[in-house]
Amino acid sequence: VQLQASGGGLVQAGGSLRLSCTAYFISRSFNAVAWYRQAPGKEREEVAKITSGSVTSYADSVRGRFTISRDNAGKTWYLQMNSLKPEDTAVYYCKAASFWGRGTLVTVSS
Repeated sequence: VQLQASGGGLVQAGGSLRLSCTAYFISRSFNAVAWYRQAPGKEREEVAKITSGSVTSYADSVRGRFTISRDNAGKTWYLQMNSLKPEDTAVYYCKAASFWGRGTLVTVSS
C-alpha cells in the first residue's frame, strides 16, 4: 500500500489550498481516512477524518474552514483548506488504517 499526498505549497493568509491523497495497491477502500499535521516543535495532530459512510470530524482549530471529502472509489481523499492562517503552517500527512503518506508542506504567510 502506498499513499501519495500532494497539493501543499505557499499561500498568503486568507487563501486556500486543496490537498489530495491517493492510495495505490489496495484491493478495497478504507473504512476511514484522515489528515494529520505536524507543525515545527509540535506533536502530530489529527485535523480531519471521514468514514466510508461520509461521517466527518474536525479539529476545533479548523472546523468551519477545512472540508474533508473522498471520491466514490474510496481511494482518493481531499482536504479543502480555506481562510488559511499562519498557524496552519505544518507538514500535512494523510493516513488510512496503519498507513501514512509522505507529508506535504503547507506554508501560510502573514
